[in-house]
Amino acid sequence: MPHVVVTGGSGKLGRACVADLVQHGWQVIVFDRLRSPELSEGVILTPVDLTDYAAVLDGMLGVEERFDHVDAVVHLAAIPAPGIVGDHATFANNMNASFNVISAARRAGVKNIVWASSETVLGLPFDAPPPYLPVDEEYAPRPESTYSLTKTLEEAMAVQLCRWDPTLKMIGLRFSNVMEPEDYELFPSYDLDASLRKWNLWGYIDARDGAQAIRRALEYERPGAEVFIIANADTVMSRSNASLVAEVFPDVEIRGDLGEHDTLLSIEKARRVLGYQPQHSWRARTGG
Repeated sequence: MPHVVVTGGSGKLGRACVADLVQHGWQVIVFDRLRSPELSEGVILTPVDLTDYAAVLDGMLGVEERFDHVDAVVHLAAIPAPGIVGDHATFANNMNASFNVISAARRAGVKNIVWASSETVLGLPFDAPPPYLPVDEEYAPRPESTYSLTKTLEEAMAVQLCRWDPTLKMIGLRFSNVMEPEDYELFPSYDLDASLRKWNLWGYIDARDGAQAIRRALEYERPGAEVFIIANADTVMSRSNASLVAEVFPDVEIRGDLGEHDTLLSIEKARRVLGYQPQHSWRARTGG
């Protein structure tokens, strides 16, 4: 049985990730300050302050000693969005935690690291329009907040760490806005004002599909640093993409077919490279 340390396993995405990995035969050890009542049976919780390197290293080496090895690390813990706390606290927490987890993983000999980057590196909230639509991984990051700056720096750090160690694999998943099924009841109301959700191009990611993406990233075997946009296959809107783009981004270059409701956060790279295939849609729940 492979062993994986998951940080932030009590969060919305973390809970889905842990459940999915357990279902697919992983032994999961969660590093988190909180215990979720929804954690799957058999999951081991280790309370760790991720901003304390000594504590993170002690926890990681403890897992290695108990199970003889750590096969992978999934790092999801973070202050999850701009504006929750001050900029200094966001930067200090997210950068310290990420560096500590990744450094401790490398000390423990882990070569398979997947972490949560963010759609925000693409230029959200798109007060300056995107360079083209759909957006993809081909243009340089455009962080517009301290939060997105930390994610951009984490991606840059991964590139350099993989240069130092060509056997290391680090995959950053640029998750869209994470949703659970109960969140979908609000989606039909978004049609009333196209600007309400233009900040992320009307995108979302069902937590269960986000979990699938994490598992597929863990299963991907090629070393090196990679980033992937992870969103659901459709937008949050019942209105057509043509209508939305004409109203909100009339001067943005269109590359290819936008589709009626296809995501404008392109997941083609994740589909092609990782085999990611989102299975869930808000439309199936609400009839949108």
